[in-house]
Amino acid sequence: MTTTQTPLTTTTEESWRDRTLPADARAAALIAALTLEEKIAQLYGIWIGASDDGADVAPHQHEMSGTVDLDELLPKGLGQITRAFGTAPVDAALGAQSLAQLQHRIVASSRFGIPALVHEECLAGFAAYGATAYPVPLSWGATFDPELIEQMAHRIGADMRSVGVHQGLAPVLDVVRDARWGRVEETMGEDPYLVGTVGTAYVRGLEASGIVATLKHFVGYSASRAGRNLAPVSVGARELADVLLPPFEMVVRDAGPRSVMNAYTDLDGVPTAADRDLLTGLLRETWGFSGTVVADYFSVAFLETLHGTAGDLGDAAAAALEAGIDVELPTVHAFGEPLVRAVADGRIDEAVVDRAVLRVLLQKIDLGLLDEPAAPAAASAARGTIDLDPPENRALARRIAERAIVLLANDGTLPLAAPARIAVIGPTADDPLAVLGCYAFPTHVGVHHPEAGLGIELPTLVEALRAEFPASEITIAAGTSIDGGETDGIEHAVAIAASADVVVLALGDRAGLFGRGTSGEGCDAETLDLPGAQTALLEAVLDSGTPTVLTMLSGRPYVLGSAPDRAAGILQAFFPGEEGTRALAAILSGRVNPSGRLPVSVPATPGAQPSTYLASTLARRNEVSNIDPTARYPFGHGLGYSAFAWRDLEVEIAEATTDAALRLSLTVENVGDRAGADIVQLYLHDPVASVVRPLQRLIGFHRVELEPGASVRLTVEVPADLTAFTGRDGRRIVEPGALVLGLGRSSGDLPLQASVELTGPVRVVDNARALHPVWRSDAVGAVSP
Repeated sequence: MTTTQTPLTTTTEESWRDRTLPADARAAALIAALTLEEKIAQLYGIWIGASDDGADVAPHQHEMSGTVDLDELLPKGLGQITRAFGTAPVDAALGAQSLAQLQHRIVASSRFGIPALVHEECLAGFAAYGATAYPVPLSWGATFDPELIEQMAHRIGADMRSVGVHQGLAPVLDVVRDARWGRVEETMGEDPYLVGTVGTAYVRGLEASGIVATLKHFVGYSASRAGRNLAPVSVGARELADVLLPPFEMVVRDAGPRSVMNAYTDLDGVPTAADRDLLTGLLRETWGFSGTVVADYFSVAFLETLHGTAGDLGDAAAAALEAGIDVELPTVHAFGEPLVRAVADGRIDEAVVDRAVLRVLLQKIDLGLLDEPAAPAAASAARGTIDLDPPENRALARRIAERAIVLLANDGTLPLAAPARIAVIGPTADDPLAVLGCYAFPTHVGVHHPEAGLGIELPTLVEALRAEFPASEITIAAGTSIDGGETDGIEHAVAIAASADVVVLALGDRAGLFGRGTSGEGCDAETLDLPGAQTALLEAVLDSGTPTVLTMLSGRPYVLGSAPDRAAGILQAFFPGEEGTRALAAILSGRVNPSGRLPVSVPATPGAQPSTYLASTLARRNEVSNIDPTARYPFGHGLGYSAFAWRDLEVEIAEATTDAALRLSLTVENVGDRAGADIVQLYLHDPVASVVRPLQRLIGFHRVELEPGASVRLTVEVPADLTAFTGRDGRRIVEPGALVLGLGRSSGDLPLQASVELTGPVRVVDNARALHPVWRSDAVGAVSP
């Protein structure tokens, strides 16, 4: 092995800087001039601001983060900068200026002057001080409105680009398999079609803004045993193929993401960070993905420390690189000297390093980082002030929250008719952080820097209600904390409830990391009982006899005690973001008509887990088990203040061959007295198949917005490809036979169903198959824009 630097000639410089040449030719010319150490330097990031004091924002951060000597590292070059804005509170303009200075230092320190790619978290908005905190992804799923989520992603990306960021570590495409898992809030729900459709929209928006979207966590993370974070995964090949992989396949094919992040977990004993069949065979060779695969934080080193499949860091680096991981994040570790030594002693061929470097350089070329001048984009953003939470962002955040909040139950009390006395009770009523998930900056990082303040306006629910109901007398009482278990305040809370005309009971979660919350990464739940003494508070307030509207501000669904039978109304808000309390208040007053639908089922009992609506006959209530897993509110459920009639179902094509399409139509009419939205959900039931299938499976949905008295004729064409599943031989097939297509208000409420049939031979399909039904909407009456 040699580490002698190749002199940079004018010809070499001109070739890799020459924008008239193909990108692969430019990258190849640069690779030919790089030493091994310079190549490897392009394959890791540095996390300068990472803390090693135990206040983790990544698993094992305090153990895995070490000091970085920039003077030693930078002459070799640098692949990425980790979380320049997402590690500590920093003013956006000052942060952009600091980042620009660091980039200039990187450029000046190395022979070739290649800037680093900068990545940040953007799970529910740009995770930076002062940036807009949008609703969490579980709320995105609840909107059933992909176009709205695409708009949000584009704004997030524009904010990131304005300060010099290139890559966002989002979206999470994990499908919920066990609601006890702490990261449920980060997902878009328990259905792969919903996750894939909304995820596709998010990636389109982010990529259109110029930000590299990163799909995560590839794959299986959400199916861990007992819902424990980073636990082993033992799914079968069919569950993997038909439930966990489809969202990734949909987004890779339809949205053009430029990066994928591996999952921490192992699949049946094979860590995904070292799974060539997954990271190369499936992702690249079958699906055609051509971007970079980045390691989830420290996951390469975890091959040695947690999985026990590598003897040392050199073995870990070689295994990950061979499998298809191109970049080690968050900081230099296994891909540093251990990888250099692994190449030197023959454990891995340098050609494998070159393969990863080529992918990294192609991405940098695509981002313009190898063009002249080499000054980074952050330089132009470092002048003046930068507002990462402008009014347009807040308006969009509120609109998403309004569409994401789900009205689970209503006995007619809602909307509230300006009550004289409102009692606002519960631990999330006066907590500004109650609307944020674990990856919002104030909860993710800001809690470690209380001196910096929240950075954004976060009105509490009490404040929002006072603004929404200015003529009402509002009294408040916490009753108990979120998870402390105290009951000494319940008596006082009940007294306040008894003296009011209506109670708004605010319960839910506190987002956190690694046990510092009741929801979030590493905050898994033993059962789906409400945390702490909140159930006791709930029952006591209901016993007061005052009409009570339960408002849940949470990151996962919980058992709601006797509230489904006794509460005047129930609103579920999955961490609805900085404008979430105002959206809740507007729905309570009736100024906003709710239209959210459940992206996850709400359980009836705390211990019937794991559970999902994607269940076969044996997984549902039956006579051979005493455990009833039936949800209290099923996937897709949600009410509004309008009434919609569905009628005149027509099966236009009831029989088709396995390579053709079926077609249905129906009329949807707003028979209420106010404008509203309905979500028509399309489900598939396969009564007889060659393998066990779920009784119902979502294969499409369509949002309908209508003025009072207006109606629309919907037609949906259903390609036979949408009925495909993994057959006994492992191939994805479309089988002939009888099917039932259901048009539903939820997975448990299918008022219109049609028997149809596919004929002809069994047909094998691949990743070029149709993924969506085709909807057509023809106005019968006046349809709102």
